[in-house]
Amino acid sequence: MKNRRARFPMFSLAPLAAASLLLCQSMQSSAQETPAPTELPTITVVTPTPLPGLDVPRDNIPSNVQTATGAAMERIHSPDLSNYLSRAIGGVTVNETQGNPFQPDINYRGFTASPLLGTPQGLSVYMDGVRLNQPFGDVVSWDLIPRSAISTIALMPGSNPLFGLNTLGGAIAIQTKDGLHNPGTSVQLMGGSWSRAALEFETGGSDKDSGWNWFVTGNALHEKGWRVESPSDVRQLFAKVGRTTRDGSIYLSAAFADNDLTGNGTQEIGALQRDWSGVRTSPDSTKNKAASVNLELTQALNDTWTASGNVYYRNIKTKTFNGDINDQAFSESVYQPNAAERAALAAAGFTGYPTSGATAANTPFPKWRCIANALLNTEPNEKCNGLLNRTDTKQENYGLAAQLSADAKTGSIGHQFVVGAGYDANRVRFGQSTQFGFLNPDRTVTPVFGPGAFADGTQDSENAFDARVALSSRSSTSSVYVTDTIELNQQTHLTLSGRYNYTKVDNTDGLTPGGGPGSLDGHYTFSRFNPAIGLTFAPSESVTLYAGVNQGSRAPTAIELGCADPASPCKLPNSFAGDPPLKQVVTTTFEAGLRGIVQQKLAWNFGVFRSDNKDDLLFVTDNSSGFGYFKNFGKTRRQGIEMGLSAKPMDGLTLGGNFMLLDATYRSSETVGGSGNSSNDQALAGFPGTDGNIRIRPGDRIPMLPRQVLKLYADYEPTAQWRIGVDMVASSGSNLRGNENGLHRPDGVYYTGPGRSAGYAVFNLGVDYKPRPGLKFYVQVTNLFNTKYTTGGQLGANGFTATGAYIARGLPQNANGDYPVSQSSLLSPGAPRAAWVGVRYTFGT
Repeated sequence: MKNRRARFPMFSLAPLAAASLLLCQSMQSSAQETPAPTELPTITVVTPTPLPGLDVPRDNIPSNVQTATGAAMERIHSPDLSNYLSRAIGGVTVNETQGNPFQPDINYRGFTASPLLGTPQGLSVYMDGVRLNQPFGDVVSWDLIPRSAISTIALMPGSNPLFGLNTLGGAIAIQTKDGLHNPGTSVQLMGGSWSRAALEFETGGSDKDSGWNWFVTGNALHEKGWRVESPSDVRQLFAKVGRTTRDGSIYLSAAFADNDLTGNGTQEIGALQRDWSGVRTSPDSTKNKAASVNLELTQALNDTWTASGNVYYRNIKTKTFNGDINDQAFSESVYQPNAAERAALAAAGFTGYPTSGATAANTPFPKWRCIANALLNTEPNEKCNGLLNRTDTKQENYGLAAQLSADAKTGSIGHQFVVGAGYDANRVRFGQSTQFGFLNPDRTVTPVFGPGAFADGTQDSENAFDARVALSSRSSTSSVYVTDTIELNQQTHLTLSGRYNYTKVDNTDGLTPGGGPGSLDGHYTFSRFNPAIGLTFAPSESVTLYAGVNQGSRAPTAIELGCADPASPCKLPNSFAGDPPLKQVVTTTFEAGLRGIVQQKLAWNFGVFRSDNKDDLLFVTDNSSGFGYFKNFGKTRRQGIEMGLSAKPMDGLTLGGNFMLLDATYRSSETVGGSGNSSNDQALAGFPGTDGNIRIRPGDRIPMLPRQVLKLYADYEPTAQWRIGVDMVASSGSNLRGNENGLHRPDGVYYTGPGRSAGYAVFNLGVDYKPRPGLKFYVQVTNLFNTKYTTGGQLGANGFTATGAYIARGLPQNANGDYPVSQSSLLSPGAPRAAWVGVRYTFGT
């Protein structure tokens, strides 16, 4: 995105000459009578494709494009891109499912970009023309995007086919800084709440004679986190070197990241009321290491045509280590070991286990029975109430793209034309194992060892499961695209676009190769052409009307293709199973609206949109343990209204905000698991607290998507030295996962906690002080009024009593002889009030 002055003259030569003559004749009076210079309007331009090469005025784009700069992110002191999107960009909401500030789910218009494997992704993210959605699951790791390297951001809404696969609800295009446009050096230090400490630097420059320029930035952040045992470390480095000439440019950039994040996930509502910072289980860590290089080239071929392209390579290594509750142990006794188990413990050298008085009171957690059953390999999956899940993912992603763009005319009709092609390929190796363990009173999980320590399906039990995975995957996507913005006249622009994608996915099972039942082997191909058409009309210089229809698609990823068999459900991201084929998700979006600017003091927009998904992907759970499978779900719909306003009522003061009304619903019927829902079929039949299903009806709301979101901000600079900024994010509540039918009602015994998260409003405050040019001190306070809020969650088995002790055998037996388990609302808590102070010094600009 760029800002530039309009390129048309404001006066002809004759009036200028006459004015000059008059000025010479009456110099003294003219000094008082000369009118103030007319301010030229600012025209914002955006690049309509992932690769640079052609800039189109934003008012000629038939959608509600939103833009921002790295300076805007620094102005509100956002620690990363996801934080800025959630606070400042209209239509964006957040689910803090992972419980880590650098691992949120970002939703826009009801579509998601998430770092969590298995989450259906609907937004694409690009940086300098490189797609950041990772090959395995299309996930987006926000912590790998270097915040201090961001120059501009453009959010392209809708199912824009030009941005390729996964662009169902929108695309985020990031451009990075370079030494030509970002010269000078700055250093920033920051510290405060949660023992957060951060160091950031950037430096850039250029040589005018040779055309070479360079830019380097890096940052390191450490914090203990506001929840129990939730430290995080973020380390990022970005470098870019390039050369520009009169006709083109070439840039080589490299990015590195080495991050260790702890995200403790959801917590039971009763436990949150006792301790807002508590965790359900731990540890829950994710380690991300990434390296990438990108070579970009832009060259003007003549006055009309420009060629551009890039070649890139990315390498990402992700390891997770998560402690969880073993839901299969809820109905089991936690009493002392029996004679055979005590003998096994003694033979292994253990002491201190109880030998008499078999009651739940003297064995508050099943430590000894878990160890003994692991040693004997007899039903450890029922006697061990803890699990330790480990995953190891290695991804290599590489590709190239090229395009030709032209700014030309055929007769009186203007064309801004782009044609391009791309090829992306990747290799993935994914491994996973699950080890049994026992929960400690502090909610940590201690692993056990022995022949039955790992969930590999060998233990002698009808409930045994195999959670091992060794999956290799190769996939590639070839694509061609074209777009033409046609200037029918000065006020009217028609845009025609289309893209054809051809995707291949080859999965190889390292444990059960050769195909057949239980094997992950599979070979899949997906192809589709997606079109788009849009029109803009500007009846005056201050108002533009727009309307458009576009279509995007998403091919199922290896993780979804590996977990699509109802007969072999998996617990994502814990295990896969052989699968029947899945269909592509196809989204058709219609949007229309109007926008305008009044005397450079007031900017506004109003629009409506509707996105219909066909063959949407849904994870269908089948029981309280969370096992399930992916399947194509008939239809879903996201529709709504969005509006925005920004005003400068006086010098130094800027006010604004945006509002979104979202109606996200299922449009087809489906039966899904609903063990935590009081309206499931088993509960209605008189057997509450046991496995059951619920029925989704057309019109039921999609969980985790609030209906209303309001964002407001005020920015005041009373002097050149001081700035005060306040922003607010207010959101209505939303249904929790598991309450897709909206009928859950707690009874206080078998089901505790509501089926919805509550609405909230969070305020943030920032104060900057600049004692002299180049030096700035600042204070940033988030959640100013210390509001307790949640951003979603799910209905699920609790596993703990009201005092926080592990449940032994759950509730009393029902008529079927089952032990019901207390189901509850598991919520994603928002961070409490926090404050940081910092200093930034800039020189050599």
